[in-house]
This record gives sequence, C-alpha cells and structure tokens, in this order.
Amino acid sequence: MAKSLLIISRQAPWAGPAAREALDIALAGGAFDLPISMLFLDDGVFQLAPGQRPATLEQKDLQANLQALPLFGVEALYVSQRSLGERGLDAASLTLPVQALDAAALRDLLQTHDQVITI
Repeated sequence: MAKSLLIISRQAPWAGPAAREALDIALAGGAFDLPISMLFLDDGVFQLAPGQRPATLEQKDLQANLQALPLFGVEALYVSQRSLGERGLDAASLTLPVQALDAAALRDLLQTHDQVITI
C-alpha cells in the first residue's frame, strides 16, 4: 500500500521556482497513482488567485499545472483559511475548488498523512 503524501506549498507563484516544484512533485506522484494531497499555506494561496498575469513579471503561468492536478488524481486540495483572510482572498473566488481549513483542521490534516513535504 502506497504511503499518503501531503505537499505543503508556501510560496507565491512569482517568488521563485518553489511553487512550480511543488506542483511538479504532485503531478509526478499523481501519475504513479500515489495518494497525494496539497495544502496551500501562507503566500502559497496566491497560486490559486484569479487574474494573474505572470508574463508581466517574466514568469511562467502555473494555471495549466494547477488545472491538471485533478486529471492526475490529485483531488484533495486544501487551503489555510487564515492565510486566505490575511491576504484578502476568499475560497469561493479561487481558480480551483479547495477546502478551506481552520487551525484545528490543519492539525488534523497533518496527522492523517504518512509523509509531509513543505516547499
């Protein structure tokens, strides 16, 4: 039985390669049918914000990778409710359907996975 993996993505899409690397890990694991979940935390919630124009910052667009997550079996997507609020975002306006979690639910989520990677 494959061990479950939680990938915590904490970086904004324009802050360097970390956001893309987290998505690459999730997509690669999903291609091998590993049980993978993703949590967007801190500035990582900006990856899910609509209306981004990465070309203005000479960055690559992550939207295609994000939209591919469910196609690769990565359907358990979570976001920190606190992180959204601190950044003026609302879960209903994000580009992917995610489950917003409070602090207690985040602790529970961490306990339900065999391995956790923070990027």
